[in-house]
Parts: sequence; C-alpha cells; structure tokens
Amino acid sequence: MTPQHAFSIEFFPPQTIEGADKLRATRAKLAELTPEFFSVTFGAGGSTQERTFETVFEIQREGLQAAPHLSCIGSTRPQIREILQRYKDAGIRRIIALRGDLPSGVGDPGELRYANELVAFIRAETGDHFHIEVAAYPEYHPQAKSPRDDLLAFKRKVDAGANSAITQYFYNLDAFLHFRDECTAQGISIPIVPGIMPIVSFSKLARFSDACGAEIPRWMRRKFESYGDDGDSIKAFGLEVVTHLCEQLLKAGAPGLHFYSMNQAGPTTELVRRLGLA
Repeated sequence: MTPQHAFSIEFFPPQTIEGADKLRATRAKLAELTPEFFSVTFGAGGSTQERTFETVFEIQREGLQAAPHLSCIGSTRPQIREILQRYKDAGIRRIIALRGDLPSGVGDPGELRYANELVAFIRAETGDHFHIEVAAYPEYHPQAKSPRDDLLAFKRKVDAGANSAITQYFYNLDAFLHFRDECTAQGISIPIVPGIMPIVSFSKLARFSDACGAEIPRWMRRKFESYGDDGDSIKAFGLEVVTHLCEQLLKAGAPGLHFYSMNQAGPTTELVRRLGLA
C-alpha cells in the first residue's frame, strides 16, 4: 500500500455492553486491514463523551492509532482543556476538530462557537502535539448561507492550524473535484481526504442523506428504488457504485480514503479488498 493510498475508518461509540462487544469484534476484523487510524465520533454537545473516551482509550491500549472527534459547541474552554489533557496523557496524537450541533433543549452554544475557534484553541493550548483534522463539505454544509461562505469557513479552519481535512460523504465525483479546485484557488494546500459511506440499506442511506445534505444522484436513487426489498441486489449495486467512486478518486489524486463503517466490518472490508488497499 503506497502512502498516498492510506485509509482510515470511523466508528461511533456503542451505547450498550452488547454494542461494545460487537464493536470489539468489528474492530479486530478491520484492524487486520492495517488502517492508518480509527476515528471515534463525539455526540452533540459531548453527549457521548464518556463512551467516546472509553472507546478511544481501548483502541490505544490495543496498540492501534485512535483519532477522537472533539466538538466545541455547548462546551467551555476549561472543559475542552481538560479533554485535551486526557488525550495527551493517553498518547493520542490526532484529533478531528468539529463545531458539532447543539443538543435539543440546550440554549447555550458555549464559549467556542465555530470549528476554526476550536482549532485555534487546540493550537494555543497544545502547540503541534496534535495532528488536527477538520471537516469539509464538497456539496456544502446544509447551514451555509452560500457556497462562497462555506468555502471561506473552511479556509478559516485551515488558517487556524488544521493539518488535513476529511469530507462529508458524497457520491458525485465532480463535486469533490470542483471543491478541491476551489480550495486550490484559495491557496488551501492541506490534504483533503474523501469520506466514503458504504451502501448497505438504501432506505437508511436516503434518510441520513436527506438530513445531512449529501446528495444521492437521481440515477442511483432510481436504480435502488427499482430493487424494492431485494437486499442482496441493493448491496451488490451499492458496492459496485462505491468501489468505482473510490477508484476514480484515487486515480484523480485523492490523498487517501476515510470509511464511515457504521460499526460494521463487512462493507468496509470488501471495499478495501476490492481496491487493493490492504
């Protein structure tokens, strides 16, 4: 595997003991693929904070590289400072810095309101200890006022000290290539890694995509819809589509791939195998 074809895998913290056991088994299978790191999500306003800690520290104890998500919305500087110290003490060297969404019913956005402020705070507190990843949106953040506003928001995160970025998932190659060109025109030179969502269930994907603003191209929707409840055909077509997308991205010079595993080993394993990355 060449360095430019490195890949990483994302988990979300399990909510139950059974879920934690299942994730350990999933992680053991995915670790055999030798990803660069495993990232672990962080709930709105830190709502899954302790479960994120538990999962991250367990990954580190297994001798693997963990990259915790850290969102700033709804948090204070002392709270974030304490989290950063815990991660430093545990030997964590990579953080995915995000604004996050304010939990429903919580009115105080906290002291840091935007991801660029979080990136700047991490740099001020810890210097170059952490490799800082930030989020990027080839199809634009759903709350962005305009494409230009979204691009400038991304640039502020880079200027604040981000080392690299991981994108929201997408299925339109041109969206990523256009976004990358716009970044280059703005003088943004950090690596921008495409986020890849394997397709297992079209109904779940459609609901998730509608909520987060990721477009499913019409031709794909129609094809998926034509399969009805034929789960095997949906999985086969989804695997075909996502494999081709990854091949095109790597051919176009993407610096790597970040797989959203949804805590399942099978889909990501098959994609990595087909792409010859392991």
